Amino acid sequence: VLVHGAWHGAWCWQRVVAALAGRGHRVHAVTLTGLGDRAHLLSPLITLETHIADVMQTLVAEELEDVVLAVHSYAGMLGTAVADRMPERLRHLVYVDAVVPKPGESWS
Repeated sequence: VLVHGAWHGAWCWQRVVAALAGRGHRVHAVTLTGLGDRAHLLSPLITLETHIADVMQTLVAEELEDVVLAVHSYAGMLGTAVADRMPERLRHLVYVDAVVPKPGESWS
């Protein structure tokens, strides 16, 4: 599962998705609510929790287990939260040039 950073969408993973799928991996690139092709959903009501839920719901809806979760930039915050809340679903959490928060830290 691949999660983009702030200010773009799942499209940024196109080449990675193609390369992984070409090697037989099942790949999901998540677009966060209000960003990328979901920009029409942009709202002041969107919070960090909304984006955490986007990732968690992908794992649930796609019935994913033993997941390698790769997160970029801002999504490091999301990956850390997902790993804390759903550790049984993850095999690895990979930070790709991402925020790696310490307990109690905010992205800003």
